[in-house]
Amino acid sequence: SEYHQGKKRSSMNGHCNGTVNGATADFCNGFGELIIDSKKSAAHRQHETSRKQSEDKSRLPALETAYTSILRHLGEDTDREGLLRTPLRAAKAIQFLTKGYHETVDDVLNDAIFDEDHNEMVIVKDIDMFSLCEHHMVPFFGKVCVYTLGIKALMNLKIVEIFSRRLQVQERLTKQIAVGIADALKPKGVAVVIEATHMCMVMRGVQKINSRTMTSTMLGIYLEDPKTREEFLMLSQRA
Repeated sequence: SEYHQGKKRSSMNGHCNGTVNGATADFCNGFGELIIDSKKSAAHRQHETSRKQSEDKSRLPALETAYTSILRHLGEDTDREGLLRTPLRAAKAIQFLTKGYHETVDDVLNDAIFDEDHNEMVIVKDIDMFSLCEHHMVPFFGKVCVYTLGIKALMNLKIVEIFSRRLQVQERLTKQIAVGIADALKPKGVAVVIEATHMCMVMRGVQKINSRTMTSTMLGIYLEDPKTREEFLMLSQRA
C-alpha cells in the first residue's frame, strides 16, 4: 500500500540520516561517497571528451589544407564540383580512423567492468577489427579472437577498437590488445589471435587478393603452462 511504501521510504531516509546504529550510518556515508565519486568520474570523462573534440576541431583546417595540397600534387583540380569538400571530408575521416590516439583503456572501462569470477577459459571470437597500416596508410581488417583464463570481470570489446583505431602493424596491435586486457582484467592468462587482410598486399605490392595474415600473442598461463597452451592452440585452430 501507499502507506507502507511511504513508511519504507521514511525508514530508509532515517537510516541515511544516521538515526540508527553506526554501522548503517557508515554504510550510507560510503554509499553517498560512491555516488559523488561516480558523478565526479562522469563529469571528468565528459570534460575530457569535450576537450578532445575541441582539439580535433582546431586541427581540422591544417588537415584540410594538407589534403588539398595532396590532391593538387596528384594533378587534380580541387575546384571541380566533386572535390570541393573532399579535403574536409578526408580530414574528418582520418580523425575518426585514428581516434584511438585520444582514448585509453581506462576511458572505456570506467563504467563498464562487470564483476564476475571465472576459472574457466573464456573465448570471445569474430570481433571485427579495422585499422590503418602505418607503412602506407591503407586499411587492413579482419577478425580478433580473445582467450582469457581466470578473469575477475567481463571483458569490454572496446579495448580492441582503442588500439585498432591508430596507425598500426598487425603484430604490435595483437600484443597491445593482449597487454591491455591483461592490465585491465588481471586474468591468469590471455591470448589474442588476429587474422586480417592487408590492402597494401591486395591493392599494391604483391597484389595477392586471397592472402591473409595471422598473428598471435600469449601472456601468463598460456606461456607458462604447456597443457593450457596446447588447449589454446587446439581451440584457435578450430576458431
